[in-house]
Amino acid sequence: MKCPRCQAENDASARFCEDCGARLEVACPSCGTPVTLGKKFCRSCGAALTTEAAGRFASPESYTPKHLAEKILASKGALVGEHKLVTVLFCDLVGSTTLAERLGPEAMHVLLGRFFEIVLGEVHRYEGTVNQFLGDGFMALFGAPIAHEDHARRAILAALSLQRAIGERAPTLVDAALGQLRVRMGLNTGPVVVGAIGDDLRMDYTAVGDTTNLAARFQQLAEPGTIVTSDATVRLVRRDVEVEPLGPLAVRGKSTPVPAYRVTGTRLWSSPGNVEERTLTPFVGRQRDLTTLQELVDFVETGQGQVVAIVGEPGVGKSRLLHELGQRLASRPFTWLEGRCVSYGASIPFLPVLDSLRVGCGILAGDNPATVAAKLRAGLDEVGVESTESAP
Repeated sequence: MKCPRCQAENDASARFCEDCGARLEVACPSCGTPVTLGKKFCRSCGAALTTEAAGRFASPESYTPKHLAEKILASKGALVGEHKLVTVLFCDLVGSTTLAERLGPEAMHVLLGRFFEIVLGEVHRYEGTVNQFLGDGFMALFGAPIAHEDHARRAILAALSLQRAIGERAPTLVDAALGQLRVRMGLNTGPVVVGAIGDDLRMDYTAVGDTTNLAARFQQLAEPGTIVTSDATVRLVRRDVEVEPLGPLAVRGKSTPVPAYRVTGTRLWSSPGNVEERTLTPFVGRQRDLTTLQELVDFVETGQGQVVAIVGEPGVGKSRLLHELGQRLASRPFTWLEGRCVSYGASIPFLPVLDSLRVGCGILAGDNPATVAAKLRAGLDEVGVESTESAP
């Protein structure tokens, strides 16, 4: 029997995967009898085991947005047999068995369908792919089959967005009397070998080492409502994400404890080329460019807004030029804000403007709407803008 989580082959009598510990049986929604994965009818009561949700998410083709599907199919020929560095995300609903008993099979099916719709929205926003649905959870890949050099960052942001979305929409998904809906997530970064990709977007892959197994273990070890990730992932996102060290954790199948971290949120933005973090050499040349910028600032002081494009090869000194301009404006009454565009933000209108507002007002990814509104009003008041009219 093949494990739906790690693809390992297990003995036909196994109830749990011998490689990753995943349950190899699910319960019949009608009578509760354990049923082997992949079967269509319950052996005890004969009830159909397929659900509306399972039909909607039967194949990747049915739930992958068209623009992502086109990217995958366009590159599938070059991917077969290729080693890829990816970030794997595992997630499951906490206490789903108890919840199913209290809700009943029909309501639980509806809940899972809505849950997976939220999942797909957040994963696809960062161009990840949901590789498998695992009963009350899922496995997603970032970096394959669509290659991204910032796959670890995308995976972390998708996990944080999903965590926030579930928290905000939980009251509409589950009756308040049934308790809070929570998920636990685990991430790991490592190599995989990509296999064949079918026309329905189904992808076979083989993990090199224990890339997927460790992500699955971290998901199992995570406290309800938390995200646990590996040292390999943290090294790639340390500038962007706030984490708390959990210390070395004992992981089944590992001879030594494995360092792990709890993801708590995103950092306020710091430019990858932030020159203030480096030892600076004397600023030589670029006087003409600097003079041009200073002259344009003089126009701004008279009330004439300006837009300037600074174009140059990587490393030519664009960030240093802006740093020098900022130093010269430090004694003048200017508010200096920075925002950035990111690779996954092409469809987000006004992204650098939004980023500038978040940085200027100290808005964090985990802030709720009320906190965001309060910070925005305070930020506007600080620069002398009437917040009652401008905040909306």
